[in-house]
Amino acid sequence: MDKKDWKTPPRNASPDGAYVRDTTYIHDRIVRDTARASDGEAELWPVVPGRYRLMAARACPWAHRTVIARRLLGLEGAISLGLAGPTHDADSWVFDLDPDERDPATGLHRLKEAYDNRFPGYPKGITVPAIVEVDSKQVVTNWFRQIPVDFNNEWSDYHRDGAPDLYPENLRDEIDEVADRVYKQVNNGVYRCGFAGSQEAYEGAYRELWDGLNWLEERLGRQRFLVGEHVTLADVYLYPTLVRFDPVYYAHFKASRHKIAELPNLRGYTQELFGLPGFGDTTDFTEIKQHYYITHEEVNPTGVVPVGPDLSWIAEPHDRDRFGGSPFAAGVTAPGPVLAGEEVKNPEPFQLALP
Repeated sequence: MDKKDWKTPPRNASPDGAYVRDTTYIHDRIVRDTARASDGEAELWPVVPGRYRLMAARACPWAHRTVIARRLLGLEGAISLGLAGPTHDADSWVFDLDPDERDPATGLHRLKEAYDNRFPGYPKGITVPAIVEVDSKQVVTNWFRQIPVDFNNEWSDYHRDGAPDLYPENLRDEIDEVADRVYKQVNNGVYRCGFAGSQEAYEGAYRELWDGLNWLEERLGRQRFLVGEHVTLADVYLYPTLVRFDPVYYAHFKASRHKIAELPNLRGYTQELFGLPGFGDTTDFTEIKQHYYITHEEVNPTGVVPVGPDLSWIAEPHDRDRFGGSPFAAGVTAPGPVLAGEEVKNPEPFQLALP
């Protein structure tokens, strides 16, 4: 994209203390039964295959979790995927990877247009993931935590044969409890380190991040996955942070006590997930590094993107089968090949051998 039409860089870092994430989202949901009571002012939209498009970016961990869930569940035929480029200005995500720099299904150049189409002058964050109604080109929801849950629960009529249940009813309380801790200490914890505006705030965030990673290292030394005996949404939520840790968070966000590659249980766990269809084949390390090192100008003013680190370890053999069990339950199968046109644009050599 011609950067001359870009405005000021986005500003993320706290100017004077602790980083506080804006958690104001559009809480609308897409559900199978729109007659049930809605939650407050949130609107309920009907499940209709082909009506909606998941707008994401390979670079964003919050969007990555929805892309993984969509692929694991086999929703490609029901919900299409639009992918913004890895870098952007203060007006947020741009579809500059597509011909004419426009999303081919909606014609949108910037994701901001979909927000403004529904809420003129939308004053809050223009975030991915976002689900957009294709015909109206209006944003429906950007509630990143709820979208994967609804993909699992509300869209089940359109899951592929052999799709997993990523949010089993008997494990939901534990998944939610684990996911809450992972979000606070790890998913958002790396951002609280990287965007801290004072030494005191940074050191407090750093301690909390490593409390969370220590807890995960210990937990994953006792069991193969975070909750239960198979992959669940808890694992889908953690993976995007772990896979970004060594190439980005370790240095760029000053989370540098250890790399994931140096922590035996987290290393093996990340290796196993990376090797599963839906995880490694949706990960673009080039776009991830470009986003953080170029877009976060206040953290990395030069915009120089590191060549390293060597991430080939992530495709090496692991020993997670020492716990027995398997990633998927009996009768569940792994997703098939990536849908044509949705392949990662910058595969690493070690990704080319993934199943």
